[in-house]
Amino acid sequence: MTDCLARRFEEHRTHLKAVAYRMLGSLTDADDAVQEAWLRLDRTGTAEIDNLGGWLTTVVGRVCLDMLRARRLRREDPLDARLPDPVVDDDDGADPEHRALVADAVGLALLVVLESLNPAERLAFVLHDLFGLPFEQIAPIMDRTPVATRKLASRARRRVRGATPVPDPDPAARRRVVDAFLAAARGGDLTALMAVLDPDVTLRADGGKALPGGMMVLHGADAVAGRLATFHRMATSTTTRHALVNGTAGLVNTAAGELVSIMSFTIAEGRIVSIDILSDPHRLAELDLSDPGR
Repeated sequence: MTDCLARRFEEHRTHLKAVAYRMLGSLTDADDAVQEAWLRLDRTGTAEIDNLGGWLTTVVGRVCLDMLRARRLRREDPLDARLPDPVVDDDDGADPEHRALVADAVGLALLVVLESLNPAERLAFVLHDLFGLPFEQIAPIMDRTPVATRKLASRARRRVRGATPVPDPDPAARRRVVDAFLAAARGGDLTALMAVLDPDVTLRADGGKALPGGMMVLHGADAVAGRLATFHRMATSTTTRHALVNGTAGLVNTAAGELVSIMSFTIAEGRIVSIDILSDPHRLAELDLSDPGR
């Protein structure tokens, strides 16, 4: 019986991890949430479950909601701000689990916006807008009415749309913009760098607790271009390869075989509108880029 139940659960694992990743922004926490769903299923059995996939999705949603609430209680210090975990893949994006994790344009920029929502807003938006669950199914998770849950999702939707520009759809065009950024960085060419930056570009750099002031956030082309010396040092002192980071254009930078940083670019209308850089050595050490989704 347990083997049969485990097989049925495994049929839903990829979907459940995708839900949990959007809710939590952490691959490790997403795995924990999925494992908790399995433990609850193992205790409950399927005798009274008509729709196993729907039941598991709501269980994962409830677990994630509790984790988000606990996280908000712990994170009173602004130094706890951090970038979500990146999902890194080769240019072809062939891994089916990775495709599920980053479908619906769930780039790092969108995950950062989701981090700004309160837990109830995030749950309503993720389960309804990204996974199509009806409000009648979502509402009991939060002990709210469907009408109140709809309002939460609507409020979250407005914030997401206002903060996340629609990225260019052509991967080749996005890569050309990243190539232009790299060329400008390697050449220390300020004019060329400004040419590929959107006037309202945002740079987020997460170096971990070792970075003075926590995660650095810069807004505007002038402020971001002011980091040209840092970009030049990165481009000339590391080995850089193109990759897909959360399904969009990115760079993986290594030095002496060690992972130094992962960069993700959001590109709209031919210009870079956001750059997200993860250089926290502790978090980078946890990433296995031969199996980036883990």
